[in-house]
Amino acid sequence: MEQLTGWLTAAEAAERLGVKPATLYAYVSRGVLGRRQSPSGQSLFDPAEVERLARRGRPRQRPTGASEVVIESRITALGADRPFYRGHDALDLASSASFESVAELLWTGELSSGPRVWRAGEAALRAGRAAGAALPGKVLLLDRIQAVVPALAVTDPLRGNLDPGAVVDIGRALVAGIVDCLPAPSAGAGSAARASDAVVSDAGSAAQTGGAGFAAHGADPNAPGQAVEDSIAGRLAARLGAENRFIDGIRAALVLLADHELAASTLAARVAASVRADPYAVVAAGLATVSGTLHGGASLGAEALLDAVADPADADETIGLLLRRGERIPGFGHAVYKSGDGRAGALLNRITAAAPDHPVLRGAEALIAAASRRRLPEPNIDFALATLTRAAGMPTGAGEAIFAIARVAGWLAHAMEEYERRTPLRLRAVYIGPQS
Repeated sequence: MEQLTGWLTAAEAAERLGVKPATLYAYVSRGVLGRRQSPSGQSLFDPAEVERLARRGRPRQRPTGASEVVIESRITALGADRPFYRGHDALDLASSASFESVAELLWTGELSSGPRVWRAGEAALRAGRAAGAALPGKVLLLDRIQAVVPALAVTDPLRGNLDPGAVVDIGRALVAGIVDCLPAPSAGAGSAARASDAVVSDAGSAAQTGGAGFAAHGADPNAPGQAVEDSIAGRLAARLGAENRFIDGIRAALVLLADHELAASTLAARVAASVRADPYAVVAAGLATVSGTLHGGASLGAEALLDAVADPADADETIGLLLRRGERIPGFGHAVYKSGDGRAGALLNRITAAAPDHPVLRGAEALIAAASRRRLPEPNIDFALATLTRAAGMPTGAGEAIFAIARVAGWLAHAMEEYERRTPLRLRAVYIGPQS
C-alpha cells in the first residue's frame, strides 16, 4: 500500500496555495493537482506537488472538455473514483444506509440512525395522480415525474418557506409524492403497488393539516418505524414492478446517485434557488436538465445496449457497430473518474448478489469484456443502473427515473446552500461576437 506519511491535508494544502478549499478541489477536478485518499477517506496531497504549484502561481489554463464553474460547497467532494457526501464515502453508505438517511445527511449534515416513513398528503397524491393520468399511456417515467412535480407543488400553500427545516419537510414529502404517484404496474408486482396506494391514502388522510393536502409541514406521516416495503426503495420497487430481491439494489442506486457535486442539473437547481425559486421549482429546474443524454438520460441508451445483447455472443459485434458509426458507447467512461467509476462496481455487485445467474448479467459481463478488449473506458454508474433495471424487469426508462428521484436529495441540499447565500448566482459570458 502506498505510504502517505507527511502528505498534506486539504486545509494545509489550501493554506500553502493561498486559496479556499473549494478552489483546491477545483484544481483536482481539472487535473491541475493530484489527490489521494487515506484509509479513512481523508483527502491528502503530495507536498512536493503542492509546492511546485505554489511557486508556479495559480493555474490559468483553460480547462479542456466541459466548461467549469467553481462554487464553494460543503455537500459533496469527488474522490478518485467515488463521491463523498459531507465527508462520508458514498460507497460505504451504499452498503447499508437507507436513501432516507443519506438524504437527511445531505440536507442537515447528520446521518440519521432511526428509520422513518416519508409520506405525502392525500390532496397532493390526488393532484399528482390526476396529472399523471392525463398523460398518454406510453410516456416515459421521467416525463411523468416532470408533470407530477408542479401538481404536487400547487397543493402546498407554504412552499415559499425557504427555512432549512421547511425545505427538509418538503423534500421528504416531495420524494414520497413522486414515488407514490408513479403508475402501478399492470401485472406482477401490481398488487403490491395497489396495496401501497391504500396505505399511502390512509396515511395521507391522517396527515392532512388545514386546507393543504401536502404532508410537508406535518411531521406525523414521517414518524419513525419503517419496514423495507415502506421505504422509498421498497415503494419504488413496487411501482417499477421489481421483485423484492431487487429492493436492496434500488436502495444502493438511490444512495450512489443522491448527489454528484456540481453536475449540470445541480447547477440548474442552484441557479433557480439563488433567485429564491421555491423547492418544487428548484426540482423542476433539475428535472429539465437531468433528462439530457449526457446526464441522467444516459441509462436509457445503456438499456438499449443491453437489449441488443440478449445473446452475450453479440457483444463484440454490437460494440463494433457503434464504433464504426462513430457513436459513444452508452454507459462507459466518465468525465471525472478517468480510471473507473467505483459506483458502477458497487451497484453491479449488489445486482449479482440478488440474481447471480440472471441472463442480463451475462450480457453485461460480455459487454464489459468486449469493451476491455478494445481498451475502451470502464463501465459507469449509468451502465450499472441499466443492468439493474433490465435484470429486475422494470419498464424502459426506469433508470433515468431512479436517477432523478435520487438526485432530488442533492438538488435540495444545494438549494439550501443557495438560500443561505442570499445572492443571485449570476454567470458572465465572454463576448466573442462582432464588434460595432
